Amino acid sequence: MDTTKNDLLRVKGLRLHFKTRNGAVQAVDGVDFDLPRNQATVIIGESGCGKSSLAKAILRLLPRNVQEYDGEVWLNGQDIMTYNSEDFRKEIRWKRISMVPQASMNALNPVMRIGDQVAEPAMVHMGLSRGEALKSALRMFEHVGIPSDFLHRYAFELSGGMRQRAALAMSLITLPDLVILDEPTSALDVLTQANIMNLMKQVKRDLETSFILITHDIATSSELADNVAVMYAGQIVEVSDARRFFNNPLHPYSQKLMASVPRLRETVEPEFITGQPPSLLNPPIGCRFADRCTKRFEKCDEEPPTIIYDGDRKVKCWLYA
Repeated sequence: MDTTKNDLLRVKGLRLHFKTRNGAVQAVDGVDFDLPRNQATVIIGESGCGKSSLAKAILRLLPRNVQEYDGEVWLNGQDIMTYNSEDFRKEIRWKRISMVPQASMNALNPVMRIGDQVAEPAMVHMGLSRGEALKSALRMFEHVGIPSDFLHRYAFELSGGMRQRAALAMSLITLPDLVILDEPTSALDVLTQANIMNLMKQVKRDLETSFILITHDIATSSELADNVAVMYAGQIVEVSDARRFFNNPLHPYSQKLMASVPRLRETVEPEFITGQPPSLLNPPIGCRFADRCTKRFEKCDEEPPTIIYDGDRKVKCWLYA
């Protein structure tokens, strides 16, 4: 498989199904997308559509009840899906791809000082001594805007915003190529959300880090996005650069998502999407959005292919065939 020089990450045909008593949950079902180097791709969609499972599939953080896990994940031209578990742990996880998990600011160890927690990945994955790792932690504190005297504090002594910055520092200390952020601002107030987004833009510029931002907060995601991928019922249904997506979403689901966002300078009432997302235990045949789509027609009973539209935009919808 060829990769372009500008692509840091390419995901093709990635599947992650979980085994349950009621059947297989098709959380990630044939996902394709590319991430250019030093850019941020935002993955948006309703809760339960498979966004967090996609992050875990890329980073191979898998539970015991995996039924099916396959596909291609190319990082800098290497298919990292061919690595065995031990090589992946040593060479990829946290060293080249790290993650800020959902509710990360509540995941800090309450009995460890913040400096030790941030330094730990450098000790484990880079082989640094504790003293060297703490110096690296101090440098990373400066990048993310944490005062140096916080090195010896505990998590309960920090505000929510500062804990989120500490989690970000922990993900960046090994200087990975890619950081996956899973709902990094969901529990923060609006002002702190804006500060965290500005911080990530600064980190992207200063450290040349690429980001995958997983969120259902469309307004916040627009601050960081270079590209947008829309996920619905375990599949990516649209991929576009951010400028064209926010001005003109293509997929009917994407259009409904954008119409649900309140507008400050417009009198248009926000819309809502009728119905419920399909169960990932038994997703419908054909287009998975068809039962909720106002533009449905006969062809939607067949699964749509991914169609290239307007140059390089991708959309999984028969309307553009």
